[in-house]
Amino acid sequence: MQSNKQVLLQYAGLATQLFVSLGIAAYAGYWIDKYFIHSFPLFVWLLPMIVLVALIFKIIKDTSK
Repeated sequence: MQSNKQVLLQYAGLATQLFVSLGIAAYAGYWIDKYFIHSFPLFVWLLPMIVLVALIFKIIKDTSK
């Protein structure tokens, strides 16, 4: 059984990973949209959504044990 401190650190790390990944994906999407000069910010929406789906699958995989 893990202690409360270990569980707290695990979820704090997961939250940090989520926010950093979303920030990088949004910035990369902004850069790609600026490079290709789209009228609609497609990649600003698409890349963070892909990151969210991937992280949700990772969370389900990690917590189902």
